[in-house]
Amino acid sequence: MNSFLPRIKAPTSASAQIFWGEIAPSEHVAQFYENENVLLDALTGYVSGGIKADECAIVIATPEHRAELHKRLREAGVDVWRAQTENRYISLDAETTLARFMVDRLPDEKLFTDCVASLLQQATADGRRVRAFGEMVALLWARGEAAATVRLEFLWQAFCQSHAFSLFCAYPKAGLTDDPTRSLAHICAAHSRVV
Repeated sequence: MNSFLPRIKAPTSASAQIFWGEIAPSEHVAQFYENENVLLDALTGYVSGGIKADECAIVIATPEHRAELHKRLREAGVDVWRAQTENRYISLDAETTLARFMVDRLPDEKLFTDCVASLLQQATADGRRVRAFGEMVALLWARGEAAATVRLEFLWQAFCQSHAFSLFCAYPKAGLTDDPTRSLAHICAAHSRVV
């Protein structure tokens, strides 16, 4: 990974609230994880912290991670149903959302922008700040589509900067099986922090 990027340890359950509270509105964080619980602990802190601060949390994840996150949010005292009906929590399937803007195995910039702009319009309708989490890049990476992964990260980064919302991406280390050095450097360069 690039040595100039700020690297930080994944927050523990106790420090997650403070960690995510320090994230700036246009921050773009990547987490590489070995253990699902580490990811889900961080994700629960990120999403619940946003919802409890009256922000909107957009989660674009796999069905398994969304189901586990919903369970953990309820355990953390979040009324998931109410947050969804108030547009403070928007949960989408990563594969379905990805299909909305992929053309010839690459993210189409206009389709991506239209998709994300529509989500942000819904999320900010009441003037709320937004935090987003996405696993679409991890799906592309796991399929060996490094060019598509890097392109999507840079599209996210540009959108994040121009629309002032924080973005959290996650990659399982198990998906880093080929020689990923060059693409991994590009992925890290598209983020403001790497966990």
